[in-house]
Amino acid sequence: MPASSPVAPSRTGLAPVNGLQIYFEIRGTGEPLVLLHGGLGAVEMFGPTLDALAAHRQVIGIDLQGHGHTALGDRPMSLEAMADDVDGVLAYLKIPTADVMGYSMGGAVALQTAIRHPARVRKLVAVSVPIKRTGWYPEIQQGMGMVSAAAAEPMKHTPMYELYARIAPRVEDWPVLLDRMGQMMGADYDWSADAAKLPMPVMIVIGDADAVMPAAALELFGLLGGARRDAGWDGAGRPASQLAILPGRTHYDIFVAPALVATVLPFLDAPAAK
Repeated sequence: MPASSPVAPSRTGLAPVNGLQIYFEIRGTGEPLVLLHGGLGAVEMFGPTLDALAAHRQVIGIDLQGHGHTALGDRPMSLEAMADDVDGVLAYLKIPTADVMGYSMGGAVALQTAIRHPARVRKLVAVSVPIKRTGWYPEIQQGMGMVSAAAAEPMKHTPMYELYARIAPRVEDWPVLLDRMGQMMGADYDWSADAAKLPMPVMIVIGDADAVMPAAALELFGLLGGARRDAGWDGAGRPASQLAILPGRTHYDIFVAPALVATVLPFLDAPAAK
C-alpha cells in the first residue's frame, strides 16, 4: 500500500527531553502515530513505509538517542530511557495519546513506552522484536553482544554508517555509539510479566524468516490473551491484540515491505474493543 507520492515533513525540530535534544519530524495528518526505527538507523530508513503511513496518519518520527539527527550525549543508553524520551517528545508536542509503532530496537522502545507510560499509548505495534532476549535466534544474540568500538572501522563500509555519517550531529561519536549499543544489546531482559499487564491492544508482527523466533511472537501473543481458544463462528472470542507473520520477509526487509502497512493500518483504524 505505497503512497502515491512522497509526503514531506510539515514540521521538524529538536525536543529538549531528559538532557538530550531529541530530533522529531511530523508528516501527514490524522490520528497521531509515533514511528520508531531500528538500531543504528533513523526515521528515514522506513522509506516507502513512512510515506504510506503518512498518507493516512499524522506520523511523528523520532530519531532515538545517538541515532540519526539526535546526538548521543553523555547519558547512559538504555531502552527504558529511550522510552521515557518518547513520552517526553509527545509531552513537548502536547499530544496526550498516540499509537506507537516500532521496529527491532525501536520495537523494544515502543514496548517499554507502553509498559512505562501506558496512558500515553492508545495502540501498540511491535515489529520484529521479542519480549525477552531468548526470543532472538542464538546467533543473533551472540552477534548483538559482539557490537563494540572495535567494529567501528569495518562498519564504515555499511549502509548504516553511510546514513549515520550523512546526518549525525557528531560523526566522531560512531565508536562510542557502538560501544554503548553493544552493552545495551548484550544485557539480558525478560519483560513477560509487564507485557501481560498491558491495557492497550497490541499488534505483533514478524517475518516468517525473521531474526525473531516465531515461538517468541506466539508466546507474547499468548500473554496478551491470544492463542487460547477458538474465537467462535461470529468471532466474538477474538482477543483485542493481533499476531501477523508476513510470508517471505526477513528482519532486514520487513520494515519496507508493502505488506507491513497493509497489515498494520486496519488494526490501527479499527475501533478499540470495549
